[in-house]
Amino acid sequence: MSEILFQYQKVAPTTWAYLASLLIIGLYFKFNRFWSVRNLDLCLVILLAPGLLFVYYGEQLSRRPVRSAAAAEETSATPPAVAPTDSTSDSSATDGNVQETPERPSSEPGAPAAEAPLTEPVRPEEARPTTPPIAANTNLQPPREELIASMPKLSPEKARSVMNFGYVWLLSVSLLLLIRLLCDPTMVRRPLLEPNLSNGGLLFIGCALLVFLMANVLASEVSSDDLSGPQGAAALMQKRDDGTTRYTYLGPGYYFLHLLPSIPTLPANGIAKTDPRLAFAPAAKTMAIISHLAVVIALVIVGLWHFDNIKLGIGAAAMYLMLPYTAQMTGHVDHVLPSALMLWAIVFYRRPAIAGIFVGLSVGVVYYPIFLLPLWISFYWQRGVFRFLAGLLGAVAITAISLAFVSEDMASFWSKIRQMFGLFMPNMDADQLRGVWGRSFGWDPIWRLPCIALSICLSALFALWPAQKNLGTLLSCSAAMMLAVQFWHGYGGGTYIAWFMPLMLLTIFRPNLEDRIALTVLGEGWLSKRRARLAPLGRAA
Repeated sequence: MSEILFQYQKVAPTTWAYLASLLIIGLYFKFNRFWSVRNLDLCLVILLAPGLLFVYYGEQLSRRPVRSAAAAEETSATPPAVAPTDSTSDSSATDGNVQETPERPSSEPGAPAAEAPLTEPVRPEEARPTTPPIAANTNLQPPREELIASMPKLSPEKARSVMNFGYVWLLSVSLLLLIRLLCDPTMVRRPLLEPNLSNGGLLFIGCALLVFLMANVLASEVSSDDLSGPQGAAALMQKRDDGTTRYTYLGPGYYFLHLLPSIPTLPANGIAKTDPRLAFAPAAKTMAIISHLAVVIALVIVGLWHFDNIKLGIGAAAMYLMLPYTAQMTGHVDHVLPSALMLWAIVFYRRPAIAGIFVGLSVGVVYYPIFLLPLWISFYWQRGVFRFLAGLLGAVAITAISLAFVSEDMASFWSKIRQMFGLFMPNMDADQLRGVWGRSFGWDPIWRLPCIALSICLSALFALWPAQKNLGTLLSCSAAMMLAVQFWHGYGGGTYIAWFMPLMLLTIFRPNLEDRIALTVLGEGWLSKRRARLAPLGRAA
């Protein structure tokens, strides 16, 4: 954006959190109903921002000593300059007043043996630095360390403690959000609480934020840390991990999704543009932009079609773009793509086959939405369940078959299938896990098993409760289930806020939807609605 807007600088995450929180309060807080549930929801959503900041700055501070050591290595590898031997320089060095002298140009072959005195000025065209500056290399992005340099200097242990505190903060607030979402089906009264701004104002703010966020994705450079996940996923799934490569493993999911790097939208050091690992960066940027557009459009359509109030949809979309999380994780495809697919399943919930296709794609892409199946099957149980299952199984089958085109043999194909559906025991290697289950936190990963068991029980509970499911319970319970998996997600659980946040925003803004049940909104067959439209015209279906 600096090429378009004069002196534009990317907004620091802390500044964005402050400004976004104030903007959210000004646009959505109901000052005339201070003790309303809406205000409680806004406070809980805003409370996620400090945890994200702790995690981000903790990661940056823990990486700074590694960069310093690398810089020290490069400095030690550079031959030291020869100190002058005349008496004047010796005496000045002894007094502590060292005078800098220009470096002498190296002698060329055939040059006279007599050397110029040290006090002779060197002409600019003859000066040649021994080590060229980093910015002179066109294959590297100049390092942007201003943000890191402004942070307080902490030891690696304290930096990791800051990051761990952020994860604990996120999971604590997530627990409160989970309780709120589980209580939502019991709330019968749903007063209409629209945003405090008009449709035009919300639309303008949303479009402006969308342009800035997507421009940050396009202008961002990928660093080596962002390529560690794709490198490790490819090495593990292709069985060529020799144990010497350090990487960040991302857990079960689709093979192609794990090959895409995360695009950092915050200050970071780039790597050589000729690095072959950057081949998937354009695809990652494109998918991230398309996924965010899909989320925003889906939120608006849900407000228009299902809430009968487009202002609620525009308000939910604008709030999604304001969140500090969206600005910090804009380029993470594995965060936003599953959310976009689940939202479009909500958009087409009146078409069970199409909804099943989107749910099946989300299961194939990131695995964890598989825990939503009891809820959605129970919703369609009275009508539309076979159409939903047909779309679901068809999408999952196509996703699985696509892996055959990138597999060398049956063993490689089966390895990718196991990775896609999580057909293995949960990972208990603390060196590969992150967040509260990583080695730096100190918890034994064996405690992931009770959390997984509780998630399975919650998923089974949604098949029976609530007994009468409507669109409102489908929204709140889907968000609750995707939030529950954060507690045992071993690769940064708590930071995958996009998996539940758009669904939760719809839950916050939704009106009373008790009449939106499968028996009343679905037809009896595949073409029933088409027959109903053509009947008055006297045409055959």
